[in-house]
Amino acid sequence: MQAPKVWSNIWHFLAFGFGTGLARKAPGTWGTLAGLAVMPLFYLLPLWLGLVVIVLAAIFGVWLCGQVAEDLGVHDHGGIVWDEMVGVWITLIFLPNAWQWWILGFLLFRFFDILKPWPISLLDRNLGGGLGIMLDDVLAGIFAAVLLYALWWSDLLLWIN
Repeated sequence: MQAPKVWSNIWHFLAFGFGTGLARKAPGTWGTLAGLAVMPLFYLLPLWLGLVVIVLAAIFGVWLCGQVAEDLGVHDHGGIVWDEMVGVWITLIFLPNAWQWWILGFLLFRFFDILKPWPISLLDRNLGGGLGIMLDDVLAGIFAAVLLYALWWSDLLLWIN
């Protein structure tokens, strides 16, 4: 991927997480951090509107990631990180706006995104295009969120609140 295309094409710029996907090492991690940078905006919205924005971002991401992957001629280019951004938003949207939750959310989301436990791995192998690119990160976000919410609701992480 040539960097100038990311800076001159709005779709590539978005798909590459505002340029973070250009990182030579761990672009998915950098894209997740870009998603964290946007997260404070969600806390300014009512929860229902934040959820609508995330759903719309995921639907848009199916088209965006598919289009940019097609433009690049690569099924799931490592620099496409819009899916990581949406995944971390899913992970954190219901949790309190506290740095401790953000760190745990970041770590758990990256764990599930990299490890890809079943059924994430099954979908990742068998779905192509933008849906395949987006769905594994949406599921990683859901897995991380469910685990975090269970820990929160069980009061096992009292030191955070």
